[in-house]
Amino acid sequence: MRISSVWQCSVLLLASLALSGCVTVPDSIKGHSESPQQDLARVLTAPDIFTGQESRFGGKVLKVDNRNGMTRLEIAAMPLDEGARPILGSASVGRIFADINGFIDPVDFNQQMVTVVGTISGTEKGKIGEAQYNFVVIKVTGYQRWHMTQQIISPPQPIDPWIWYGPGYGHHRGGYWGPGPWGYYNPAPAQVQTILTQ
Repeated sequence: MRISSVWQCSVLLLASLALSGCVTVPDSIKGHSESPQQDLARVLTAPDIFTGQESRFGGKVLKVDNRNGMTRLEIAAMPLDEGARPILGSASVGRIFADINGFIDPVDFNQQMVTVVGTISGTEKGKIGEAQYNFVVIKVTGYQRWHMTQQIISPPQPIDPWIWYGPGYGHHRGGYWGPGPWGYYNPAPAQVQTILTQ
């Protein structure tokens, strides 16, 4: 491997590490504790132990129930990524009731992706269809509604499309620089990816 290729690989690695470090949790759902509880399966097995702890859960809003001075969201919880966004395409890990002070318009939240942060206040019996279910109840202190956006992902391009054809290192007579066997660019089609944004 030539020195320039090693240098280019190093630059790309550092750039990817820098970009991965840029993912942050929005202020609206940071909460007050360093690491809010996010393991819903663990909470469901022993909810009394976690009552009073700060938690952060997110997923798809299935129902919006407006009450006097409060709105309850029924959320099918999903795993969260490092930015506290629900991971699209992942299976539900359970259901929660998220109680938010004030009025939330169902038009804005029904079937939308959200993340909530707040205190676990216990469990409440409810139903999913005809089946009995114990919902974890969260007293919400902050929430983030996510927007679905589509972005185009270009295929990775060759790091260095030029290679030396001819004698080995140090012998430059009788050879030439030219495009590698893959050509000047990657002909693979671009991909459309759905992501969540603020």
